[in-house]
Amino acid sequence: MSHSELYVSLDIGSSSIKVLIGEVDDETVHVIGVGNVKSAGVRRGSIVDIDATVQSIKKAVEQAERMVGLSVNKVILGIPANQVQLHAVKGVVAVNSENREITDVDLDRVIESAQLMSIPPDRELVNIVPIQYIVDGLDGINDPRGMIGIRLEMDGTMITTSKTVLHNVLRCVEKAGLEIQQIYLQPLAAGQFALTEDDRNRGTAFIDIGGGSTTIAVFKDGHFIHTAMIPVGGEHITKDLSIVLKTPTEQAEKIKLEFGHAYYDDASEDELFEVPVIGADTKEQFSQRYISEIIGVRLEELFDLIIDELYRMGIQDLPGGVVLTGGVAKLEGLPQLARHVLQTSVKIYSPNYIGVREPEYTSAVNLIRYAYKESQFNRDVSDNVPLGPTMHEEQHIDQQKGPSVFETHEHRDGVLTKVKGFFNRFLE
Repeated sequence: MSHSELYVSLDIGSSSIKVLIGEVDDETVHVIGVGNVKSAGVRRGSIVDIDATVQSIKKAVEQAERMVGLSVNKVILGIPANQVQLHAVKGVVAVNSENREITDVDLDRVIESAQLMSIPPDRELVNIVPIQYIVDGLDGINDPRGMIGIRLEMDGTMITTSKTVLHNVLRCVEKAGLEIQQIYLQPLAAGQFALTEDDRNRGTAFIDIGGGSTTIAVFKDGHFIHTAMIPVGGEHITKDLSIVLKTPTEQAEKIKLEFGHAYYDDASEDELFEVPVIGADTKEQFSQRYISEIIGVRLEELFDLIIDELYRMGIQDLPGGVVLTGGVAKLEGLPQLARHVLQTSVKIYSPNYIGVREPEYTSAVNLIRYAYKESQFNRDVSDNVPLGPTMHEEQHIDQQKGPSVFETHEHRDGVLTKVKGFFNRFLE
């Protein structure tokens, strides 16, 4: 492409809400705006307080806006794996054109035909992810456009989630004054880029350890095949430290970040620090090794739960090992402990972009990368601009009561537009 495109991602987590403004130029992401605020109203990946969540989203958006001097209109929204289900689907259509050349219209039609599968009334469609296209019996095709054929098939994965969970997230975004440009499942978007092609082919578990929950995504033969969420995360470690050390939660969080170590054998016995005790004027002294035992016990429990979940999914072997990310992934000693418990190779993934080189930004960054990749595949060239005018221009527009050029656009016809339209109808 000869010009860059702007994307804004929204990652609503249990411990923090992140908004990233990214400029993508020929698949290179330049993060130009970052908003990261403590999350309120979200617990274990689910919205429990709409108004509190809306305020947190607004604060994160305002932080990012201040960095670029523009207002955010639209966001790429990430949906957590909470209550998500994957369904194998198949679409079949006859090629319509007179010359039998497969076009964008045929791709839209075959995806639409895959949606004919009956969905329970308490569930809603999030995405359909194509696995392969088949043209007149020839399979293994990634992009059939331009090929000649009579019959077009698609094997794919339908992602559905709880209608209640989705409704609450969409309601928060709407009340925060934002439109949804596109919506994706977070572990799918994040894992697609956090894992190498070899990782995705061999069979690898991508594990995001967040504040209130841990998400598992399994990729094999190049495809996303399983996902699950475990309601244990970094906040549980903080709570354990607070209870055992008899110190306030805020202090326990600081201790975890500054002195925390996950692997007892490698923790320092000589590194000492003082901890204020609740209800006392004195401070007690502890070593890094002492708190590593507290941290390690909780993380061992988490890894045991991950093993149980993998067995439940039917995953007996992971030749590609495990890739860890999320806020807890920067904890010293985590890879060693994970290798010890999981008995497989372990890597830590962090985005390699200026300003967001922390594992906690993995989902937010890769939502932008995934949205760009999808727009390139779908050749979506609509001026669906996510940013509005500057603050001063906004005030002038309000006074003139004229529409912003950023708010007038035409959508690309096809299934993607229909999916976007669904979200608007759902909120009515």
